[in-house]
Amino acid sequence: MDTDDEWLTLPQAATLMRMTRAAIAQMRYRGDGPTFYRLSAKTILYKRAEVLAWMESRACTRTDDVLAST
Repeated sequence: MDTDDEWLTLPQAATLMRMTRAAIAQMRYRGDGPTFYRLSAKTILYKRAEVLAWMESRACTRTDDVLAST
């Protein structure tokens, strides 16, 4: 299987994103994080390629770019 097609658990996605699980949970709540898949009440998965694409979409060229995108 290609690594971009890989399904990530929440801890794996948190490691890839270098964020805490709580921070990712807040992004899910606000709707401003990467696409996620809820398989059950306690099972959340992410597609590696979608996490990487979301991270790439957050690229900035100026320090105030982050403020403009929120």
